[in-house]
Amino acid sequence: MTQANRIYLDDAAGAPVLPEVADALRDLPAHNPSSLHTEGRAARAALDRARDMFAEELHAERADITFTSSGTEAVNLAIFGVARRLPKSGRIVTWAAEHQSVLGAMRRLQADGHNVTIAPVDTGAFPSLDSITDGTALVSIGHANNEVGSVMPVAEIVRRARAVGALVHVDACAGPRWIAPPLGADLVSFSGHKLGAGCGGALYVRDGVRLDPLLYGGPQEWGRRAGREDVVAATAIASAMKTCSRQRLARSRTASAQAGRLRDALERCGGRLTGASERLPNFATASFAARRGEDMLLALDLAGIAASSGSACASGSLDPSHVLLAMGLSLDEALGSLRLTTGYATTDTDIERASEILTAVLAPTSAHA
Repeated sequence: MTQANRIYLDDAAGAPVLPEVADALRDLPAHNPSSLHTEGRAARAALDRARDMFAEELHAERADITFTSSGTEAVNLAIFGVARRLPKSGRIVTWAAEHQSVLGAMRRLQADGHNVTIAPVDTGAFPSLDSITDGTALVSIGHANNEVGSVMPVAEIVRRARAVGALVHVDACAGPRWIAPPLGADLVSFSGHKLGAGCGGALYVRDGVRLDPLLYGGPQEWGRRAGREDVVAATAIASAMKTCSRQRLARSRTASAQAGRLRDALERCGGRLTGASERLPNFATASFAARRGEDMLLALDLAGIAASSGSACASGSLDPSHVLLAMGLSLDEALGSLRLTTGYATTDTDIERASEILTAVLAPTSAHA
């Protein structure tokens, strides 16, 4: 099967590079922007343009934006950067269905003696807001869940956090292609590969919020991140953010209709839909308790569909999704998860063919009797 015949339904894992990003990178000066020579000044000007472009999309200032190597680094810089300035008694709150970059940082802080609460979620992956209480110093929440697409009540979380004097970090890596980045948070993390940039990350830091860096050395990135600035990655993520902002409404409408057809197909095949109705528009997720995620992924791959499971591959085995288990699914249901996510290049013809393939591959055997 040729690449042209394949259907890519794994946009949430990595969006193809946008044409606008490729255009922005053409003839880009990629020299060291800290150098004083002509080439270095050209690179500095390109870096400043990228920072201004990204800041504009967030209604922020240039100094509020720090470019990172990835979304994971942006998340870790936000969490560790704040936590290391807090007394260890200061309460840090997150939820059990967050991305592993958040939960991994929280477990490290717990091991270091910090007062961390990893609170429960409901069947839609929505957080228990009563976990934000007096004494809370930092709250970390995803804008949208990366496995089932549920969009979180960020505005209410910010309101409750403000009432007790806590800072708020939002992991927005999963959402900006489809929904506007959240307003009002103190720190917001972004991922380039989920935006269609192919690389890079960024962290918004509200004016007045101070962070301890993860990387030490030079004064780059306002002293928040030492090391030579990556002009290519910065330009890519800024261009992707601008493109997504301009196309978001129209693209979301198309994605919502396409994902709805995929969800219908998954239900016809016996899948139990996961997540909530308040989801990212391009998500179609389901659980098949009598199947295994890896088996379904391999069968779909052979049939021409790139998809993913809610599980994470490690050492040749497929572990159950911590998100689905936190939502109350059984072990078998969590192991039998399937995630289909459409992208900007997905066509209605792709969806029609994908629905046919899903029926052929996933429908119960009794349906063919």
